[in-house]
Amino acid sequence: MLTQNAIHTDFTRKSARVQMFDSLSESINLMGATVPFSRNAEIFGENEPADYVYKVVAGAVRTYKVLADGRRQIGAFYLPGDIFGLEAKDTHTFSSEAITDTKILVVKRSALMALAASENEVARQLWSTMGQELRRVQEHTLVLIKTAKERVVSFLLEMIERIPGGSQLELPMTRQDIADYLGLTMETVSRTLADLENSSAIELASARRIVLRDRGALGRLNS
Repeated sequence: MLTQNAIHTDFTRKSARVQMFDSLSESINLMGATVPFSRNAEIFGENEPADYVYKVVAGAVRTYKVLADGRRQIGAFYLPGDIFGLEAKDTHTFSSEAITDTKILVVKRSALMALAASENEVARQLWSTMGQELRRVQEHTLVLIKTAKERVVSFLLEMIERIPGGSQLELPMTRQDIADYLGLTMETVSRTLADLENSSAIELASARRIVLRDRGALGRLNS
C-alpha cells in the first residue's frame, strides 16, 4: 500500500500552483508526486482506502482480482497517460500492480475533489473519466461472452488504438496477462495468435511484438 510519506514532499510544494491549470490531466501533473514502482510491485490492494488517484507516466499497470478458486481475473490495463484508481466508493474494488518498471503520478483524492468543487472544467473531466471507466467495464463484459478468437481479436484492436506504433504492437503485458484479461488459458491465447498468423491477419515478430497485417480481416472477425 502506498503511504502518505511517499508523496508528501512534492504535494505541499505543488498544490499552491494548481490554480494555473483547469484540466484534470494538467492538475494531476502539477499536484502529483512521481513514484517509481518496480515490475510486479503492488500499487494498491483490493479493499484498501482509495485515498489517491494515479496517472501512468511510463510503463504499464494491471488491475485484478483473485477469484475464490485461485484464478486471477485482470480487470484493465493502464498505459502512459491513463488515469486510474478513481472509485465510486471509499475503497478499491481491485488490486493493482506495475506490469513493468513503471513511473506513476500520485495525487491525493481529497485534493482533486476539492479542486473539482471549485473548477467546473476539472469537475466535468473527472466525471467524464469515471464515465469512460464505466464504459470500459461494460465493453469488457461484452468481450468475455465472445468466442476465444473474437476475444483475442478484440484485445488486439483495443491495444492498436491505445499503443502508438501504427500497425505494430509492442505489448508490455505477458500472454498470461492477456489470458487473465480475456478469461482464457495462456495456451488458448497462444494457439489463437498462431492461427491468426497462419491466416496472414497478423505477424508474430517476437513474443511481445505483433504486426497487424490485415486490420480489415481482424475487424470482420470482431464484428
